[in-house]
Amino acid sequence: MPTSISGRGSQLSTAVSVLGLRKSYGDKTVLDGIDLRIPAGSVFALLGPNGAGKTTAVKILSTLITADAGQAQIAGHDLTADPQAVRAAIGVTGQFSAVDGLITGEENMLLMADLHHLSKREGRRIAAELLERFALVEAAKKPASTYSGGMKRRLDIAMTLVGDPRIIFLDEPTTGLDPRARHNMWQIIRELVTGGVTVFLTTQYLEEADQLADRIAVLSDGRIAAEGTAEELKRLIPGGHVRLRFSVPSAYQFAAATLREATRDNTGMTLQIPSDGSQRELRSILDRLDSAGIAADELTVHTPDLDDVFFALTGAATAANISSLDQTKETAR
Repeated sequence: MPTSISGRGSQLSTAVSVLGLRKSYGDKTVLDGIDLRIPAGSVFALLGPNGAGKTTAVKILSTLITADAGQAQIAGHDLTADPQAVRAAIGVTGQFSAVDGLITGEENMLLMADLHHLSKREGRRIAAELLERFALVEAAKKPASTYSGGMKRRLDIAMTLVGDPRIIFLDEPTTGLDPRARHNMWQIIRELVTGGVTVFLTTQYLEEADQLADRIAVLSDGRIAAEGTAEELKRLIPGGHVRLRFSVPSAYQFAAATLREATRDNTGMTLQIPSDGSQRELRSILDRLDSAGIAADELTVHTPDLDDVFFALTGAATAANISSLDQTKETAR
């Protein structure tokens, strides 16, 4: 059974609801009965190693392929009974840009407006607004093939927004982008959510999920291994602790004698106490210090990061995944 943790957003209406979703290709089970509930106006991140089923989940929920079993509602519409209504409510941006490089950015936008059956006047108005919003006005008359990777991704999302979707599926949207372009994309995603859009994000970049997602689910072997906020997921993994640092030797010795379960570092005059980082446990430690009249010069809380969570829940210590994690850390620097 997956670990599910209640968190913020539970008061909001549900944008995506999934129950028992299954998909197999021959003998290969890609999705093995996943359950999801995504509040409207939030960012939900689906993490997992290559081949875990992230893209398959997006394809099913965006009506591109059908599930073998399970139920899903998207924006209040049943995925199987009313796929057309689902399509009208969503936008999808995949790992690979849908931008046509042979025409200009503006022409790409107008083509999308035609596909949504907008009038010429309305199409031009919306295209102009979105090109300005995504800082593409200067490049609008240039062939999209001349755009940088970051510009193409911005244009791709702008094209997705022509239909005014309330739910957007972003399938590894920053793959291959340099750190600056990735951070720019993060800002765009935050602005979308501020405007009331729900974002379903798949990614291998752990820093990306940590930065953006209200809730994160970790997909492993076709199942949800755990779900919660980034901080809640980090507390699932052993190794969290509180570190106390002292500058006065006598205070350090008194604290070490009082907190007998702490691990001592005599050289650095620090004590390390196992802790899950929760507010309740931290308060308990502080109460013990106050009762004993102990005042540490510095108190820091250390919890496992999403790298630790990822490896622990997926067992995914492969070269490909290690490479993805290394890229994530480089992005954060």
